[in-house]
Amino acid sequence: MVTKSRAARRAVAKVTPRAKPAPAHVPAAEPAASASADTTEAPWMQWWSSMVGGAPSLPEMPRMQMEPAKLVQLQQDYVQQLSQLWRDFFEHPEQMAQPLRDNRFADAAWQKNPLAAFYARTYLLNSDFMNRLADTVESDKKTKKRIKFAVSQFVDAASPSNYLALNPKAQETLIETKGESLKAGLANLVADIQRGRITQTDEGAFEVGRNVATTEGAVVFQNELMQLIQYKPLTAKVYQRPFVLVPPCINKFYIMDLQPENSLVRFFVEQGHTVYLVSWKNPQQSEAKVTWDDYVEAGPVAALHVAQELSRQKQVNVLGFCVGGTLVACALAVMYARGERPVASLTLMTSLLDFEDTGILDVFIDEAHVRLREKQLGKGGLMPGKDLANAFSSLRPNDLVWNYVVSNYLEGKQPPAFDLLYWNGDSTNLPGPMYAWYLRNTYLENNLIVPNKVKVCGLPLDLTRIDVPTYVFAAREDHIVPWKAAYASARALAGVPQGQLRYVLGASGHIAGSINPASKNKRNYWVGPAGKLPANSEAWLNTATEVPGSWWNDHAKWLAPYGGPQVPAPKHYGNGKFKPMEPAPGSYVKEKA
Repeated sequence: MVTKSRAARRAVAKVTPRAKPAPAHVPAAEPAASASADTTEAPWMQWWSSMVGGAPSLPEMPRMQMEPAKLVQLQQDYVQQLSQLWRDFFEHPEQMAQPLRDNRFADAAWQKNPLAAFYARTYLLNSDFMNRLADTVESDKKTKKRIKFAVSQFVDAASPSNYLALNPKAQETLIETKGESLKAGLANLVADIQRGRITQTDEGAFEVGRNVATTEGAVVFQNELMQLIQYKPLTAKVYQRPFVLVPPCINKFYIMDLQPENSLVRFFVEQGHTVYLVSWKNPQQSEAKVTWDDYVEAGPVAALHVAQELSRQKQVNVLGFCVGGTLVACALAVMYARGERPVASLTLMTSLLDFEDTGILDVFIDEAHVRLREKQLGKGGLMPGKDLANAFSSLRPNDLVWNYVVSNYLEGKQPPAFDLLYWNGDSTNLPGPMYAWYLRNTYLENNLIVPNKVKVCGLPLDLTRIDVPTYVFAAREDHIVPWKAAYASARALAGVPQGQLRYVLGASGHIAGSINPASKNKRNYWVGPAGKLPANSEAWLNTATEVPGSWWNDHAKWLAPYGGPQVPAPKHYGNGKFKPMEPAPGSYVKEKA
C-alpha cells in the first residue's frame, strides 16, 4: 500500500465498511392475532413476511381505463387493415413481394415465401395494434409506462423471426448446411445457458491490456475499491493541472479506452493533458458490505487528493461518466463542505443528478422493489453484474436480445468481433448496501437535488456548493440517461456562476453518442447560447445551434483554459511517495464478476 500524506490520509485509507442500520422504511409487524384466530399463513404470505417483514397487505391496484370511443376507433382501423391484408394476399400477391422496412424481415427469404410474407405483415399489424392499445390506457404515469413496457416486451418476443418454424431465412440455412446450423445453434444455446447471458461478440478476439485498454500508463495508487492509473504523456508539454476521469462503477473503465482510434483517454492525452483514471474493483464477497459513502470516499475523493499531490496543484480538472458523474458530484459537495476546493472545472458525461425523469428505467423502481432490495442486500451481499446487464439489455430487446437469438441459435452463427459489445458483456457486481442506498436516494426518492436532505460521508449533501465552470454532455437518444433528465441535472447545479455552465447535446445514444471519436468526426451535436439554461429543455433546443462532427473537439476547446500553463511533460510515473505499482490497465479491471 502506498504511503499517504496527511492531506490524503482520510480519503485513501483502507475502506472500512460501514454498518448500515435496518431500513427505516420496512413496516413494523402487525399485533399478534388472538388465540382463537386462525394464524396459518399461505405460502406466499410466509415468503412476503420473510422478505419485507411484518404481515403482508395486498397492494392497491392502480386505476386504469380506456376511452370507449378510442377503443372502437382502434378496432375499426384494425379490422379494415386486416381485411385489406387478406385481400392483398389472395388478389394481389405482388404486394406480398414488396420488401419490408423492418430489419427483422429484410432478407429476401421473407418475400420469396408468400405465406411468410403474409404472417410477417400480420405480425407487424398486430404489434402496431397492441402498442397503440397500450397508448390509449389512461392511468398514472408509472402504470402507463409499465403497461407500454410490458406490451413492447411481449410484442418483440412474439415476432415470427424469433422462431425456427416461422423463420424462412433460418429454414433455408438449415437446409443449405444439412442441419449443421441447427447443431451449431444448439451448442451456442447450451454455452450461453452456462454463462447465464447471451453472447453478443466473439469474446476470444479480445483481451484487456492486449487489444482493448491499451493506452500506455501505470497504476500509481490503489485501495480496496479502485486503482488509479496515470497515463504516459504523448506531447512534449502538458497542462499543469491534470485531468481525473471517473468512469461508472457499474461497468469496466475501458469503455473510455477501447482501442487507439476510439479511445477517449488517448484523445485527452493527445490534447496535452496528464490523465489519471479510476479503475473500479469488481466487488466480491470481501466487498459485500461496502456503502455509497465508501465509494465516494475511496473513489473520487481519493483520486482527486492523489492527483493534487502528484501534480503539486491545489486544483485539478475532473470528469464523471454516467454513475461516475453522480459519484463525482457527491464527492465535490462533500469536499466543499469540508472546506476544500479541489477542482478548477467539472465535466459530467451522460450523468444524472436529478432523477425525476429516468425514462424507461423507471418501470423497474417502486417502493416495494426497493424494500425488497434493502431486505436482501441492505446489510450485505452482492448485486450480480449479469443481472444488471440483463436488465439493461431488456431495454432494447430487439437489438441486444432477439437479434442474437436469431443469429446465434436459429442460424448457428458465431457473433463477430466487436470491442464495444465485448465490453458490454464484461459485467461488474455492486455491493448490496451501496446499491440499495443508490436505488432509494436517487431513482425512488430523488434526494440528491434537495439540499441537506441526505448525508454523504457524514455531511449534509448540498450540490449547490459546487461553483466551478461545468460542462454537461447528454445524448439525444440515450435510453439510460434521457437528455432532458441530464438537462435538469445541469440546472440542479445552481451554484455554478452565470455563463459558466455549458450544456451540449450529442446525437445517438448512451454509448455511441459519448464515445464518438474526434478522428472520425461523425454525427453532430447541439450547443445553446451562452447564459443561464432556460427552465424548458425544448426551449433550449429550439435556440441551440447544430454543429457537425464529434463533441470531443468542442469539449477540448472548453477544457483547455482550465488546464493552466503548459509545462514539460513528466518523464516518470508517480513520485517518491506514489510509486508505480504495475502497468496499465492494472489488475482490478481484469477481475470477473
